[in-house]
Amino acid sequence: MKYLPKGACLALPLQLFRGNNSRPILRASVFRAGVLGEAQLKQRTIAEKISCTGIGLHSGTPVQMTLHPARANSGITFVRYDLSYPVEIPVNTASVVSTEYATTVGRGDVTVSTVEHLLAAAYGMGIDNLRVEINAPEVPIMDGSAAPFVHLIRAAGIFEQPQRRQEFRVRRPIEVRDGEKWIRVSPSRSLSVSYSIDFEHASIGRQELNRLEINDETFDRKISRARTFGFAYEVEAMRAAGLARGGSLDNAIVLDNDGILNEEGLRFPNEFVAHKVLDLLGDLSILGMRIRGHVQVHRGGHDLHCKLLAAIVEAHREGAVLDAMELESMNSRVPIPTLA
Repeated sequence: MKYLPKGACLALPLQLFRGNNSRPILRASVFRAGVLGEAQLKQRTIAEKISCTGIGLHSGTPVQMTLHPARANSGITFVRYDLSYPVEIPVNTASVVSTEYATTVGRGDVTVSTVEHLLAAAYGMGIDNLRVEINAPEVPIMDGSAAPFVHLIRAAGIFEQPQRRQEFRVRRPIEVRDGEKWIRVSPSRSLSVSYSIDFEHASIGRQELNRLEINDETFDRKISRARTFGFAYEVEAMRAAGLARGGSLDNAIVLDNDGILNEEGLRFPNEFVAHKVLDLLGDLSILGMRIRGHVQVHRGGHDLHCKLLAAIVEAHREGAVLDAMELESMNSRVPIPTLA
């Protein structure tokens, strides 16, 4: 396997995917992002399989990953093929096994970690169904953002599928609080996000992103390129614990007491809060259905994001989240979570 430290994308053409009468509607050369029309109401997958190589952020080991088209209503599934037999891990609320440092999904003793950037790219670009084959327990970190995965999806092309996309339509506010941290979703005609962070560091301070409408265009332009970030003292502690072995200035923004260590600086002024939104969208995708609601977060992280998922599913039990026409799909596709 070719090993490229900064992450590289390699397209592997495959015959056009036409399962369940799927038809291609969006190719990289003609795709007009952000248009909310009838096509946005249909489920989507990618047109061709496509692969990338990189390294794991925490393991530091080479990873090869291949994205495959998937049938309608199948959702996103990771497949570990580096074991004695392939193990499939469907992405849903019941498969989340850890939110420490990253989001990890698993089945039994088999896990895949750092899934949030890939899931965010799929969510942001409107991909509902995807099969992800991977030969390691961690998604490659690439450049620390979702942009390389957006490139993969565009290079593969996007296929519309005949089945209608199912959505969560929030009927009343749902909120989770953890001390000074909180997350809330309120009724809205479309998905929008407001996010605020507050760090006692001169290079970050308080940053806010207010009521950003999430669609293909805004995700690509304002969110996808935002890189993960951390502090030098945290990196040292994580490496002592056997983590962050693949972390570098090539795939993360690193700060010390004096400022940002990356010579190129930030890609845009609010890159820190934009990456938090990126992580949020990756975690929201675990629900397996789109959300129509305004999501507001203050000082959030993976743990808080996933607690909201659990609260949404609990609200569904009480009939507070979905329209009646969507309940049958919800019952068949979203297991009740076991998050603590």
